[in-house]
Amino acid sequence: MRTDPGMIRSHNEDAIFADPGLGVAILADGMGGYNAGEVASGLATTRLAEDIAGVINSPAVLKRGICDSATIDSHIINEVKAANLAIFNAAQGCSQYSGMGTTLVLAWFYDNRMSVAHVGDSRLYRLRGARLEQLTRDHSLLQEQLDSGIITAEQARYAENRNLVTRALGVDPDVEVEVRDFDVRPGDIVMLCSDGLNDMVDDEDIAVTLQTLSSNLALAADHLIHLTNANGGRDNVSVILVKVLGDFSSPRGWWQRLLARLQ
Repeated sequence: MRTDPGMIRSHNEDAIFADPGLGVAILADGMGGYNAGEVASGLATTRLAEDIAGVINSPAVLKRGICDSATIDSHIINEVKAANLAIFNAAQGCSQYSGMGTTLVLAWFYDNRMSVAHVGDSRLYRLRGARLEQLTRDHSLLQEQLDSGIITAEQARYAENRNLVTRALGVDPDVEVEVRDFDVRPGDIVMLCSDGLNDMVDDEDIAVTLQTLSSNLALAADHLIHLTNANGGRDNVSVILVKVLGDFSSPRGWWQRLLARLQ
């Protein structure tokens, strides 16, 4: 995983977390003045990482594991809503943080599957073979304009309002969390990224990078950051890459299997 302030911004308001042992990856892109976006994204990733680790390491889960998507999704929604309220309360309690918020994309791997939650326009992609697929749909004004046919995909590439999100953590006391479940297979590469990447680098170039450097994810992440900055680097940029190395379907001892099967 990599994060970089980019070529224009003086500081980095993105925050990232990934732990193969937990099978969890989290990326947040903060917003707000006086560096408040950095506070929001950091609070989101730190709180979610701690809360999800608490669930995974609880005696009941360590004994039986979690293998049904409904339970996983319920945990994710509850924890994201709790993080949202924490950010909202922090903003209400300090004028310096007023109006701060953050996008979020989260992947939780289990039983040869992953549950994906997102709020805002940070994205998750899956490379399977030669096909790169965006699995999240942006919560943004631009996406709504695309869906309604107001603008075309080509026009969207140059739209001025491309970074206006319609959902974010911390803006209101409650938030609608979109959660979907997907299968994963050995060889899949999953990419979480902030919009600083996909605004600057075409999906085709992302796919070529992941295919070419699939055996070295650290180098692939470095190259994606390089491409972003070479193309202008107008925003902070963050990327988390996860490669599925093998089967992790066993309900017992599933966390040890994850550690061995995710890179």
